[in-house]
Amino acid sequence: MAETAAKPGTSDAVAADLELAIHEHRLPPGTKLGEDEIAEAYSTSRTTIRAALQALAHRRLVELKRNRGAFVAQPSVREAREVFEARAMLEPRTARSAAERMTPESVALLQAHIDAEHAALDAGESGRALYLSGHFHIEIARIADQTTIEAFVSELVSRSSLIIALYWHRRAALCDSQAHHALMQAFIDKDGDLAEELMKNHLLDLVASLDLRNRTSIPTSLREALGR
Repeated sequence: MAETAAKPGTSDAVAADLELAIHEHRLPPGTKLGEDEIAEAYSTSRTTIRAALQALAHRRLVELKRNRGAFVAQPSVREAREVFEARAMLEPRTARSAAERMTPESVALLQAHIDAEHAALDAGESGRALYLSGHFHIEIARIADQTTIEAFVSELVSRSSLIIALYWHRRAALCDSQAHHALMQAFIDKDGDLAEELMKNHLLDLVASLDLRNRTSIPTSLREALGR
């Protein structure tokens, strides 16, 4: 997920903005990303847009189809299962490590994520809440001080956002607030065993909230989705 602010008008800035729109489900899977339309929305060149789309394709958020253009990626059911299987292997142990290394500053950071997620839900911004929920998991990997695993978790969470956009069938696909609160208490108590078990159950519940049948999403207006 994009984190560092880029200079406005550059391909990095456009890519970061498009990535956020994808993660917040303003640009659902299957949306056609027309270069001309995006260039007009950002008042920049097609060359800049093409570079941004290439960067997103490298992160597997965008699919570049020969003679058809760029589209927001649509993970298959098989990939959806593989992504969550991988998360189930990595994140419980990462939660244990994070609990063992937890500091008051880290607790405050995670709590800020939860508070912002609740504020987004209260405002009816479910896509924003999902984005923040995903970052909660990435921060846990960062606190665990496992750089390589953090990179894997970041990519898996990014793919999960697309998967949830396609396959969720109930609100619980947004990370259940009680699950995050329970994890927070385990982190505060530095209880690695409990943090590992809670994360495992949390990911199982998340998978259970998905309707893993083949489907396609409904494309949206680019201008409307980007708020431009």
